[in-house]
Amino acid sequence: MKKILTSVAAGIALSSAAATAMAADNPLSVHVLNIQSGQPSPGVEVELERRTDAGWESLATATTDAAGRVSALYPEGEAFEAGVYRVTFETGEWFAERDTATFFPEIPVPFQVENTEQHYHVPLLLSPYGYSTYRGN
Repeated sequence: MKKILTSVAAGIALSSAAATAMAADNPLSVHVLNIQSGQPSPGVEVELERRTDAGWESLATATTDAAGRVSALYPEGEAFEAGVYRVTFETGEWFAERDTATFFPEIPVPFQVENTEQHYHVPLLLSPYGYSTYRGN
């Protein structure tokens, strides 16, 4: 039994290390915290788009994990280019699943990427009738 537990613990550690390594290479992450409860917001659908001459181009979608995070939102293997991007948090569905009314069915957060060598982190502090965001690290 001790060997099984040791193997499971080692597997979890390796999995976590692999996810951390992948996230370290990814230029974009997001985090959603529910400021009404003080807890992370798992299960929020997130879409990443890039502005082009023709309009917004969808690049990726993801769902926040148990910690309210998407550690690697930018598409793997695609060059990170300077420009205007938008992360949209699908908060209406998330609140509806929790039987909570909200004023914001979605929260689009446009941002400018100037230095593609840097990591961009977009946190969202969320409540049913308000939100705040900023450039994190």
